[in-house]
Amino acid sequence: MNIAKIANGVFDRCVADYHISDNIEAPWDNPYEAGSPEAILYAKCHIDAEQWHMEDLIRDTDIDPLEALILKRRIDDSNQRRTDMVEELDSWFRDRYKDVTPLPDATINTESPAWAIDRLSILALKIWHMREQAERTDADDAHRERCRAKLDVLLEQREDLTSAIDTLLEDIAAGRKFMKVYRQMKLYNDPATNPVLYGKKQ
Repeated sequence: MNIAKIANGVFDRCVADYHISDNIEAPWDNPYEAGSPEAILYAKCHIDAEQWHMEDLIRDTDIDPLEALILKRRIDDSNQRRTDMVEELDSWFRDRYKDVTPLPDATINTESPAWAIDRLSILALKIWHMREQAERTDADDAHRERCRAKLDVLLEQREDLTSAIDTLLEDIAAGRKFMKVYRQMKLYNDPATNPVLYGKKQ
């Protein structure tokens, strides 16, 4: 089971679905069975797609400051939901391989499977938008050529990352690697650990 390749298919579908409306306010449905890894991947990518476009909006130099603040709060919430979803996916991986006994010389990877797959989701968005730039009819040839060259790099990067993730999962399944789920513990999102927030209560 090539999970990374499956993830790429889910992410490409989600990015294409998002751009049907290309609107962060548009309602959306998850086409996959609730609770399935594909459903988690799709929902996670949809968060990424919305956040990508919110990041575009907040960079408008003419944006109203109040609207920018509201948008920043929304981006913060999106970041937390994205993190929660990646950790949910890592918990799924941990359960999937819970019966594997690591070999005596097994090592841990620099990042967990789900955080590596998170990078595939962002790459799907980069590829979509770089291809869009490479095909712009209102841009000059030099712009399109630069973007085509960048698109080629992104596609190669996705191919390499896909292969690396599938190799990692094969190593975990064989006991050559082991994984742990570390929670991100973002202090600034917690009113009990952000000094600006808990200081207001004093």
